[in-house]
Amino acid sequence: MFADLHGGYRTGALRPSDVVAETYRRIKERGDDGVWITLRQEADVQADLARLDPALPLYGVPFAVKDNIDVAGMPTTAACPAFAYRPGRTAPLVERLLAAGALLVGKTNLDQFATGLSGSRSPYGACESPLVPGLISGGSSSGSAVAVAAGLVPFAIGTDTAGSGRVPAALTGTVGLKPSRGLVPSLGILPACASLDCASVFAASVGDALAVLRLIAGPHPDDPWSRALPLGRPGSGPRRVGVPRAAGFHGDGPAEAAFAGVVERLEQLGHTTVPVDLAPFLAAGSLLYEGPWVAERLAGVGDFVRRHPHDLHPVTREVLSTGEGVSGVDVFRGLRRLQELRAAVAPVWAEIDALMVPTVPTTFTLAEMAEDPVGRNSVLGHYTTFANLLDLAAVAVPGGLTTSGRPHGVTFLAPAGADGLLAGLAAGFTGERLDGPAEVPYEPPAVSGTAEAEAGGRVVLAVVGAHRTGQPLHPHLAALGAVCAGLTRTAPVYRMYDLGDRPGLVREAGGGTVEVELHELAPAALGELLVTIPAPLGLGTLELADGRRVHGFLCESYAVASARDITAYASWPAYLAARHA
Repeated sequence: MFADLHGGYRTGALRPSDVVAETYRRIKERGDDGVWITLRQEADVQADLARLDPALPLYGVPFAVKDNIDVAGMPTTAACPAFAYRPGRTAPLVERLLAAGALLVGKTNLDQFATGLSGSRSPYGACESPLVPGLISGGSSSGSAVAVAAGLVPFAIGTDTAGSGRVPAALTGTVGLKPSRGLVPSLGILPACASLDCASVFAASVGDALAVLRLIAGPHPDDPWSRALPLGRPGSGPRRVGVPRAAGFHGDGPAEAAFAGVVERLEQLGHTTVPVDLAPFLAAGSLLYEGPWVAERLAGVGDFVRRHPHDLHPVTREVLSTGEGVSGVDVFRGLRRLQELRAAVAPVWAEIDALMVPTVPTTFTLAEMAEDPVGRNSVLGHYTTFANLLDLAAVAVPGGLTTSGRPHGVTFLAPAGADGLLAGLAAGFTGERLDGPAEVPYEPPAVSGTAEAEAGGRVVLAVVGAHRTGQPLHPHLAALGAVCAGLTRTAPVYRMYDLGDRPGLVREAGGGTVEVELHELAPAALGELLVTIPAPLGLGTLELADGRRVHGFLCESYAVASARDITAYASWPAYLAARHA
């Protein structure tokens, strides 16, 4: 873990230069195992180390990057040698890691064009899980996961569109953190499916993965897909965790028994398990390859595919070619169907705080994958492909070994903006204690104020509780096109009360400051929201701590006469965490 590494640096028990040398010794000892596509020279990494400030948060921590992510001066191949190019700019997420003192060792192997979940679709070799000889590593972020699992680097960056950051975690026994879509800039990541792509983090612990996320999170002005989202607080209290009402394991009895044991362990930790019908989740996931989104995969590299069909892995070419038959009508039908499924899923989050599913239903050897590469790839994505389509954050963690000796993993999921909550839940499950700051260190861009926002065709809305990111009514707000603009606080003139399923904010003498989440949305959307708000709540004008006045939810004073005053908690999520603790 990072803390052990830095502890050794502080005491002198470890020297950073020796850690770099040991990294390269281990890589050389393993030989050509399909993990690396481009490896930097050790002397160059040592030179980078000599220029670093030891006070940096990731000082002297080696890491790897999946080779569909740009690093200036290094080729980006996407596991297709004929496609390779040398970018002139480093992806912002990598820039942030380098600025934090991390040491880039090299770029790792992947399923070609990040299309696949097995780790076996690459001309640079098929990665194998370090846990079981002959077992696939999972993909597409195969090299990144194996580099961590084999102890070559403490963390690695991958991507996750359909499960590429979670499936390899399950098969290699690592932690795979898939952030909320847009929380980490995707600029400099070769698009697989641009509207759904995410960076991902592989690490040996949830704490290390979260530490990396804190450093790479935050919007980037040049990235149209990035957005300002709260990271959220980890928390450690009991949660309501949804589990599949009828989980499928494709005939893998030991995997089914292992998951039953995981559910029992979760209950022993004090969490309440809630059976959930996964049908709408799985239906959404099926749209990724059976719906029009396969055309978005082709959109990014289609010109190259048409000009160089024989330079592609045969399975990759087969998958991408299906995008040629997608029509505009198909696209709009798919979007409508996805919106229907999002509406079907939304009520579930009023009943649970997070969802836990098996990361994969079963596992395969490299030989088994070769027998049916497309069909078995679909099996691997059974519990992963819906996450980005439904705008969910996820953390995949090891769940032990099955009685057949195969790795078993589980994934915790929740709506976008609940990354911290998921990290806390996953860490508790693995027996970790999370330390450090609860929030992302990047400040979201300031909202310029109601007048300016309205002049640009948007209004600013402050939400206190049930409509916040990760809360039960947030999907309703998101469906209206609201975009999160960060957290702030009210002026010290409000009191907050517990109305049961939501807070009530009342302007009162002697009040305090209360945390609110700001959203920008169209005026017409605000009108649509207004008619859905039940009494005693309504929309009014809120005064913020910086003097701005924005639209916000207020409560009529008569309704709080017998309600509990929770102003001291200063935040509805903080109050909920205390109530559930």
